[in-house]
Amino acid sequence: MERFAIIQVGSQSAPRLSWVKVMRKSCLHVALAALLGIPWLAAISTALHAETGSVAVVFTKGGFILGVGRGEGVLTFRGRHYPFTVSGISVGGTIGASTTKLVGQAFNLRGPESIEGTYGAVGVGGALAGGAGSVRLRNTNGVITNAVILQLSGPKVGVELSVAAAGVSVRLK
Repeated sequence: MERFAIIQVGSQSAPRLSWVKVMRKSCLHVALAALLGIPWLAAISTALHAETGSVAVVFTKGGFILGVGRGEGVLTFRGRHYPFTVSGISVGGTIGASTTKLVGQAFNLRGPESIEGTYGAVGVGGALAGGAGSVRLRNTNGVITNAVILQLSGPKVGVELSVAAAGVSVRLK
């Protein structure tokens, strides 16, 4: 003998009740996704708004084992010029003195004030009457993904040999 189930068709309360539950769950999921996505979108937004500026620096350095340097530079950002000072110290194998004229780019700028801070680098360089210098510095004040990076290169004049870790401080005038 076969058994058949009787299903009531046309009942308005059952489908409406399940529809309300589905809509509540969907709204809850959308709200939760939006709430969790806001910090992620903010991070993408700040990265997209970062800009690049041009930098020119004249830096004089001297030392024996411990190197000390000072200089001045100009950031060109959004058509305006912002003068700044540079001071630094290096620890390692440094001997001699040199002056370096560096030009390059400052990446991940949010405004002219974001160039300020302490930058770190490890490098090797030298000059005997004349030579070339190149450096890539990362601002240690910011989050790694949003850190300001200076990529600079240029001629070096003097007598110097250096294998050292360096810290450089940049301040707007």
